[in-house]
Amino acid sequence: MTTIPSAKGRGTVRPIRRLGDPVLRTECDPVRTFDTSLKRLIDDMFASMYAAEGVGLAANQIGVSLQIFVYDCNDDEGRRHVGHVINPLVVAEDGDVVTDTEGCLSIPGLNFATPRFAHAVVEGVDADNEPVRVEGTGYFARCLQHEASHLRGGVYIDFLKGDTRRDAMRAIRSAGWS
Repeated sequence: MTTIPSAKGRGTVRPIRRLGDPVLRTECDPVRTFDTSLKRLIDDMFASMYAAEGVGLAANQIGVSLQIFVYDCNDDEGRRHVGHVINPLVVAEDGDVVTDTEGCLSIPGLNFATPRFAHAVVEGVDADNEPVRVEGTGYFARCLQHEASHLRGGVYIDFLKGDTRRDAMRAIRSAGWS
């Protein structure tokens, strides 16, 4: 593992789990202990996300079955959003359904047109167990929905339909890493 700067200037890069690993398809457990090891995990998540050039990462993507995700993502107006949410609950997914290209660090190199709501609100707590509410539109809303889905054992290909889903399944089978 390599140590690189995270959002807080530290963190250890952990391997990203790929589709086929059971941890990605298992609902994560709530975080109950808020201590220095939790903060270290969040730093590691940021470091792993940045090393993989992602905009979001759920804890189960590095093999930790806890309800945490991190993000560093722009919205459609170019505003940058950086943070983490622990024990997230999606309290709103609404607005138009927009189909746009989406990818995933656990399904590397593949991107497919995926429908998502244009607006999302997530509530949870931070590493100090203080309440947080994160609201996003456009690309950032897509990121929030994507990461929250991971923590329920989902991946973005679950939202694909018809020919797009068939194309995704073919591409995944031939990718050689699944």
